Amino acid sequence: MDESEDFILVEDEDEPSTSMEPLPEAIPESQKVAFSERFSWLTKGILGQFDAIKDRLKPRMEGPEDTAAPDIEDFSLEIDGVFTFEWPIKGMDCPDCAAKAKRATQRLPGVKSVNISATMGTATVSIDMGSGHTSKVSSLLSSLGHEPDLPWQRIQGVTATGLAEANEVNRTELRQLLSQVPAILNVRFEDGSVELQIAPDLEQKISIELDGGLKRIVGTIPSLHEVQNHRLDSSQWRLVSTIPALAILGIIIVMDNLSENIVFPLTLLGVALSGWRMFFDAWGGLKNKELGFQLLTSLAVIGALFMEPRGYAEALMVSILVAISSHMEESALKKARDAMQGGLDRLPRRARRASEPKKITGISVATVSTTIRQVLAQESPSAEDKMVPIELIEVGDRVEVRSGEVIPVDGIVVDGTGSLNRAPLTGESIPVRISKGENVHAGLVLDWGPIVIEATAIGAATRLSGLIDEVRTFRDRPPRVQATVESFSRWWVPIVLVGAPLIGLMAGDIRMTLMLWVVACPCALLLAAPVPHAAALSTASLSGVVARGGDALEAAARIDLALLDKTGTLTSGHPSLDEIRITKGQTRDEILRLAAGLEQRSNHPYAAVILREAESVGSEDVTSLKDGDAGVEGIHKGKKVMFGRKDWLIREGVEISDDLLRNLPAARGLSMLARDGQAIAAFTFIHDDLRPGAAEMIHDLQSMGIAVELLSGDAQSAVEALGKEVGIPPMQCRGEIDPEGKAMWVERRSQGRRTLMAGDGFNDAAALAVADLGIAVGSGEQVNLDAADVLVPGEDPRAITTLIRIAKRTRSIVQFNILISVAITALLVTYILAGRDLNLAVGVAIHELSAFIVILNGAFVAVSGNRFALVWSVFQSLFNDYRESLMMLISKSSPVEA
Repeated sequence: MDESEDFILVEDEDEPSTSMEPLPEAIPESQKVAFSERFSWLTKGILGQFDAIKDRLKPRMEGPEDTAAPDIEDFSLEIDGVFTFEWPIKGMDCPDCAAKAKRATQRLPGVKSVNISATMGTATVSIDMGSGHTSKVSSLLSSLGHEPDLPWQRIQGVTATGLAEANEVNRTELRQLLSQVPAILNVRFEDGSVELQIAPDLEQKISIELDGGLKRIVGTIPSLHEVQNHRLDSSQWRLVSTIPALAILGIIIVMDNLSENIVFPLTLLGVALSGWRMFFDAWGGLKNKELGFQLLTSLAVIGALFMEPRGYAEALMVSILVAISSHMEESALKKARDAMQGGLDRLPRRARRASEPKKITGISVATVSTTIRQVLAQESPSAEDKMVPIELIEVGDRVEVRSGEVIPVDGIVVDGTGSLNRAPLTGESIPVRISKGENVHAGLVLDWGPIVIEATAIGAATRLSGLIDEVRTFRDRPPRVQATVESFSRWWVPIVLVGAPLIGLMAGDIRMTLMLWVVACPCALLLAAPVPHAAALSTASLSGVVARGGDALEAAARIDLALLDKTGTLTSGHPSLDEIRITKGQTRDEILRLAAGLEQRSNHPYAAVILREAESVGSEDVTSLKDGDAGVEGIHKGKKVMFGRKDWLIREGVEISDDLLRNLPAARGLSMLARDGQAIAAFTFIHDDLRPGAAEMIHDLQSMGIAVELLSGDAQSAVEALGKEVGIPPMQCRGEIDPEGKAMWVERRSQGRRTLMAGDGFNDAAALAVADLGIAVGSGEQVNLDAADVLVPGEDPRAITTLIRIAKRTRSIVQFNILISVAITALLVTYILAGRDLNLAVGVAIHELSAFIVILNGAFVAVSGNRFALVWSVFQSLFNDYRESLMMLISKSSPVEA
């Protein structure tokens, strides 16, 4: 790390201050503490602001010779290496557009990898900062119609002209300087001010370099304030431009006796107003050697202009329809994205400190300066006001969470009790009680509290953040069916572009060429699978299931045989106490205390059960503890006491009464307690404690026509006993099977069936890998998680049937989408090739309607309730967007409150 960077080191707040006079004794102690804390915070904040002002005035006091302007050519960055940036983009409503944008971006210098997500509307780019810039990537995407969908941030206290003069450059060169700073996506000069768009969620190194780069240009630590944008973006301009175009269309249709000398210029004006974005996108695609629907429709509109007089109205209608329908498709896709997002954006950006940290190091000046300004605006540093950016929380800090709040960090409860909703991580719908010593995770809601947590993981290191990253990664992984469609589209568009004119020439009808260009583009087909798959993966994640992409969903929808591991999948794998049998003259509490005294240092699973059972009665003082061959022994009140397996006690000469062993269940675990050579108690344990919902899951699988088999390394009798309890016939229960045997059995069954294998242990990894669909249940072993196609972080087995239901529903929707998109395109093409006349605008309307239906149908995977409400909301959004765009034409940018 560069030593020239500015950092704030905040030492222990508890150190005595030598600059404060003691307060009068008449003031209560609590007020002294409150005043001292407030004064300390204010002092640090004022000193920080003074340093910032001094840095700002320093160039003026010392003269221009001390502030040499940075040369654009020599503006080298102080950071190197590959870093990943992600930001939302506009106008991304088609996988074909995403593929074109990806191929174009990959050609830029310094770009190592690119992922453009049509389903989520995001660009994720890995850039070598030594040779690439985020602004160049953003500029290229903007040229293709995909500007950053981010707020603008204004640099306070400077103007574009003043900043250019201070750096001895002109305004164009100033824009270039700012564009070279890492994470800056776009720069504009609005009413003399300098405004930036900056990529969100930056790594700390990039954040520090961003602060340093801006400081070198501005001359001091910049203060950035978000502005309410009143400048129309390209999407809004496209919408507003259709209003005069519609008026022109009305004039042409109503006044059909107008001279061509008037109609033609009016048509050109209307087409230019409503179709400029279409032409712009088509030209951007040509420059980047990418062909798409915009090029085909642009050629059709241009061709129609030469087909007087009927072609004038058709050309204008096509350009208006494309503008409005494209906006509606984008709006519908945004609705779908909102439905897909569900509860994924749950990680809070701020946390309430329960106590001041001992030391904060390695935090950039800009971050701490912002925090100090926030502190200065507060009334007092009480617990209510100690909300700080999550970046200022470190491992080991204590965070307070109150009822109804979202937990901001992973950590351990150190104070308080509460009720926690764990559904986002595990899919469990019933809140669980938490208390001191238990682990909690970021993103979960505390139903009631409060609690104090000691942080063990923050931000990207939290468990829910990892789950979110997994979901987003797999959501954009195209299934095989989508890869096939995209491959087809890559060849189909050039074929239509060249083949349509040839067909038109052979038929002697230029209109046939124009109509084929309009209707033959496979936009709806490209959206048929990705939208429902992304919606399904997001919906499954809300139920505690992470599927590795659309192929996992396709496999889950076709399953007809489920093979389930017993221990850890249907059962918890943790023993529980069944019964304590005691001899005459003993009491249950005495026996429990003695057993707990023997097991106090043991790590055996039975020991944890005994100690938990004895919490209310305590434990005896047992000395000279040592492990035996199959148990533990010690000395209690001068007598030898033993606790362990029956055969070990017999070998040690312990006498066991028949009454203790009479009619014991064969499937139960057994441990004996002996004192002075005599057995005084028998403890029986349940090994196969069935998980809640296991029997329901088996019944649901069977009701869906899926056969179920139970696999385990336990004794055959124990496996059959559990199978009987959950409704699995003995013939479908296989016990005493080792890991290799599991894998061989699953592989054999997969030859004639479509198999699902669910397990949680290391010994299940091979079986998960050979099944058509492997499901890792619980936190699992890492090798197990790597081998699985689906992860179920929770312990509710019903998540498996939830996944299968979602997968079957998604498969039906994908099949319907493919059918309707292919059928509409085939019917239109056949209709035209048969020599039938079709209005170009009607062709565009039908083509766009099919894409609109496919998007909404995909969104229905994640939307419950009235489907018409979603459709109606899209038309409401269109009306609201028109109104907002018109209002923005007469408004100006203004800062928003922090």
